[in-house]
Amino acid sequence: MRKNSVKNTRINGEVHRVLAEIIRGEIKDPRINPMTSVVAVEVAPDLKTCKAWISVLGNEESQQDTLKGLKSAEGYIKNQLAKKINLRNTPEIRFVIDQSIEYGVTMSKMIDDVNRADDERHVED
Repeated sequence: MRKNSVKNTRINGEVHRVLAEIIRGEIKDPRINPMTSVVAVEVAPDLKTCKAWISVLGNEESQQDTLKGLKSAEGYIKNQLAKKINLRNTPEIRFVIDQSIEYGVTMSKMIDDVNRADDERHVED
């Protein structure tokens, strides 16, 4: 199976959907921030490993706590994934913090600040 095959793309989408459901609704760990979302999932072509990028709305400490909570719940998550998706192998999941949403919000805020400062400078002229 090629990395970008239709089958692999479909598997990535299905694992992404089920993983988001499990994290949002089934895990009760207080370390996991309620504002956690699964941004992307990449399952290896051999279905042995899976990399899941997650985004956490909050500070650095909240992100690290969420990552620790997800790592401790890996066994439960894998078990639920196996029950909900019928795959030959259930992949080992590795969680990675995705900073892209936070980066986008920061950049947007900086652009707004520059535009506001520019508007104020033009009003004074």
